Amino acid sequence: MCYASMEMSAPIRFGTEGFRGVIAREFTFATLHRLAEAYGRHLLERGGGLVVVEDAKAIGALVPEEARALEGAYETLDLREAYFEALKAHLDLKALSGFSGVLYHDSMGGAGAGFLKGFLRHVGLEIPVRPIREEPHPLFHGVNPEPIPKNLGVTLAVLGPETPPSFAVATDGDADRVGVVLPGGVFFNPHQVLTTLALYRFRKGHRGRAVKNFAVTWLLDRLGERLGFGVTTTPVGFKWIKEEFLKGDCFIGGEESGGVGYPEHLPERDGILTSLLLLESVAATGKDLAEQFKEVEALTGLTHAYDRLDLPLKAPLDLTPFRAPRPLAGLTPKGVDTLDGEKWLYEEAWVLFRASGTEPVVRIYVEAQSPELVRALLEEARKLVEG
Repeated sequence: MCYASMEMSAPIRFGTEGFRGVIAREFTFATLHRLAEAYGRHLLERGGGLVVVEDAKAIGALVPEEARALEGAYETLDLREAYFEALKAHLDLKALSGFSGVLYHDSMGGAGAGFLKGFLRHVGLEIPVRPIREEPHPLFHGVNPEPIPKNLGVTLAVLGPETPPSFAVATDGDADRVGVVLPGGVFFNPHQVLTTLALYRFRKGHRGRAVKNFAVTWLLDRLGERLGFGVTTTPVGFKWIKEEFLKGDCFIGGEESGGVGYPEHLPERDGILTSLLLLESVAATGKDLAEQFKEVEALTGLTHAYDRLDLPLKAPLDLTPFRAPRPLAGLTPKGVDTLDGEKWLYEEAWVLFRASGTEPVVRIYVEAQSPELVRALLEEARKLVEG
């Protein structure tokens, strides 16, 4: 991630997840010009090729203090048609044509607006897509464009009276992540999305490893054991999943924050393709998303409940005391995993304490086999963090 201040000549710092800033304040044309110049210089120096996470520091050192004046001619390109053709190569259009419901698309005022409608129009499919917050907005209609329940009140309400097989997808600001809302206003979380798509794609004939980050459900591991595919766990951040994609022999990868990637398409997340694959899965199987996820639970022998709590930090949190797991909510710890944070392992649950790499918060992630147990574990874990 690179952060830019509102001063055009201020330094730009690179972090872990991409460029972030407030539009028209940090995120300006001048800042983008400076970044583009740095990327261009870096690519020229290395003779082209992919830009990967290891390049961030080198690029950061090349960012000029001020943008140079524009020189020469330029051409405006609309790459949507080429993108739609690339998507088409990874979808079963005949199966998609059988979808009998309504797809709602909450683009959250971001860059994904119109892309689902546009693709379906491009391939000649008359599937109804009803937009929510489609108008692009520099401040995302006053809501953080992260597709999680607290930011999806409008979409949850709209889906309240709906019935299957209709559902809604919500794409984040740059449309690489997706949240899903089912009829009745039920949030279908990213763990459910990833495991449902892993099962669907495996049954379609895709093979290789599935890749997940450290905060993703254990159902994927159990699904791999039952179906015979390997599962690789990485630290949090899609850059680590991307590194596994580049090694080869993967068929899907995903993260807790809603990003899912498909290595034969891109070594990166794509919320538009994820939305279309979910649509295809419903049409092809004749089962709505909730029914498909019940199959995941049946195959793994586990039921799934999950939640996350973000606690603001006034000072950096020392996680060293959390390396020794403790009993929580009447459960006895079975071990600890420290790949990225401190994950306490129990017979029926896990609790992960992790400091965010992008915000001054500590995140507590909990997965268990009932919502009641998740709530109890979160509450006791919160008390431990807050002292």
